[in-house]
Amino acid sequence: MSQNESHATNANPANESPSQQLSEGPGTLWVTSTPIGNLGDITLRAVDILKSVDLIACEDTRVTRKLLNHIGSDRPTIAYHEHNEKELSITLADRIETGESIALVCDAGTPLLSDPGFRVVRECQRRNLPVSPLPGPSALLAALAASGLPPHAFFYAGFPAPKSAARHKLLTKHADADYTLILYESCHRIAKLAADIETILGPDRVVCICRELTKRFETFLRGPISEVAPKIIGANVKGEFVVIIAPTGYDA
Repeated sequence: MSQNESHATNANPANESPSQQLSEGPGTLWVTSTPIGNLGDITLRAVDILKSVDLIACEDTRVTRKLLNHIGSDRPTIAYHEHNEKELSITLADRIETGESIALVCDAGTPLLSDPGFRVVRECQRRNLPVSPLPGPSALLAALAASGLPPHAFFYAGFPAPKSAARHKLLTKHADADYTLILYESCHRIAKLAADIETILGPDRVVCICRELTKRFETFLRGPISEVAPKIIGANVKGEFVVIIAPTGYDA
């Protein structure tokens, strides 16, 4: 590496510690990933930021406070969720504009992926305010990586609509896809989704249904949906699920 290249690398703010970045220049919105179950998965940069920012915007202050207590952070929090994000996004951007740095977190995983955050990121970008991601845990990527299903092209569709007709429409739309489909689903509707997959995509469609990722009872149910669905339907299941559906024609 030449001297000029070395100088350019050292001058890059991305190579500074988060604390150094926080203490210089305008405020920043830090889009911060947090553990999806195992608190040991918090990153060093996330710990540094969550101990240093002026404010932490989070879905549920009680959930985030448990994480903050675990890492020894006493930073103030404010609830930021689907019911107030339209108005609060303006307030948060105003504070960043005046020089404050704010961490955006969700209850678990990466913000914006089926969680609040898009509005404040968009508002900051609209004002040309600094927005920086702190990458880390993500349920959809963790599930995909361990699923054994093709990862090269995938479509993330989030939570299906609760109505049966809307679920049918979603699955029908992707029925002949040559990519892997990833969905989230709650314990209350996972059995209905499994039944719909078998009905619409056929009994041989290969899936991987994941639950309790990174926790003690982490479970992966892999195979044709006709074999996986009976393990879900009628069972007393809890938590949220990641459902991965293989491309059409994929043979397990």
